[in-house]
Amino acid sequence: MISCEESGHICDKSQYHEATLWEKVKFKFHTLFCAMCKQHSKNNTKLTALIDKVKAKNLTSSEKNSIKSAFNKELDKHQ
Repeated sequence: MISCEESGHICDKSQYHEATLWEKVKFKFHTLFCAMCKQHSKNNTKLTALIDKVKAKNLTSSEKNSIKSAFNKELDKHQ
């Protein structure tokens, strides 16, 4: 069994398609038993989706606030 810290690291690597198959298997097994890491994975996926949606390098302050607000709204829905 891997630690939550290692699970979080693998989750982050997986989001950027840098995790190996073995790391992904260990991560999936860990999340079967750890609700906190499972939630971290869901939140990480949502954040990545929001960032991919934007696809812009220079955002205005209002756009940044809008993204932050949408992200926080999604987090609140699942807590």
